[in-house]
Amino acid sequence: MRHGDKVVKLSRTTSHRKALLRNLSEALFKYEAIRTTLPKAKALRSFAEKLITKAKKDTVAARREVFKDIKKTEVLEKLFDDIALRYRNRNGGYTRIYKLGYRATDGSEMAQIELVEELLQVKGDEKKTEKTERKLEQKEGMPTSQEEKVEKKVKEKMENTAKKKTEKNVTKKENK
Repeated sequence: MRHGDKVVKLSRTTSHRKALLRNLSEALFKYEAIRTTLPKAKALRSFAEKLITKAKKDTVAARREVFKDIKKTEVLEKLFDDIALRYRNRNGGYTRIYKLGYRATDGSEMAQIELVEELLQVKGDEKKTEKTERKLEQKEGMPTSQEEKVEKKVKEKMENTAKKKTEKNVTKKENK
């Protein structure tokens, strides 16, 4: 029976693997996208997402837990002040991995791992998307995209009516 299979060892000792993941996660949080080999990217995804989830709590205990792995203060501040706030309404799935092909020198499969920027659009019923928009509006207090569209249409109509009125005034003056 083989226990502990979930740990991706990356052909390194425990201390070397931990140092590697700490350095990769610091680079990921600093630059928000990095290129590395596919196995390292897959191992980093799990490690980084756990750190982001801890940072979302924003307690003293959470800061101490994250500080164990991230020592650079500017990266730590960015994680708590920017990245954790960006994903406050998202439950997991903070990173995305793109396969880039094979490295020319040794044939290693390369990948780019990056932090997800936009909210994912779920394909399905319009009712479901309207419900999610309403939930987001309640959580954040921000207008939904549907409301923004309505406001845009109202502004366009007001501009069109203003243009028509000025055109009528111009034609009346020309006729006189």
